[in-house]
Amino acid sequence: MSRIGKQAIAIPKGITVTQSGNAITVSGPKGKNTKIFRDDISITIENSAIVLNIKRNDKFSKSLWGTYVSHIKNMIKGVETPYQKKLILEGVGFKSEVKGKEFNFALGFSHPVVVPIPDTITATAEKNVITISGVDKELVGSFTAAIRALKKPEPYKGKGMRYENEVIRRKQGKKTV
Repeated sequence: MSRIGKQAIAIPKGITVTQSGNAITVSGPKGKNTKIFRDDISITIENSAIVLNIKRNDKFSKSLWGTYVSHIKNMIKGVETPYQKKLILEGVGFKSEVKGKEFNFALGFSHPVVVPIPDTITATAEKNVITISGVDKELVGSFTAAIRALKKPEPYKGKGMRYENEVIRRKQGKKTV
């Protein structure tokens, strides 16, 4: 049995949770978040709590139980305070800027790299710090990872994009005789 799945999720004041079919919509002061869940888990919204129960007693349903509770908790937390990730761009000649709803990068390639920003995400680029924030934890994380993948940090000089708290292990270069 899932210890996380057994717990009821408290709905804070100022946040509304609605259910239509398999879709759960959480709206709050910072935005709105909708997610579609499988029907293996029954989700019931009572006065100020959300309770999840398994319908079938098989391994797959049990594995979804705690996962869905975590997803709903993340949705509620995201509409209260948006999730935020920061990337640091290091390297001579590497630049980033936001123009409208797209990122423009100069990453040492022969061409500029243009990445469109999703509608639900807000992004800023100041000097060498890129800040990405939004109400959906999954979307913020995957978009940040996609941007980081454009120019991963290399271990010899540390050039590239890295997360704010990420530590790059440096390697020793060639030794001269």
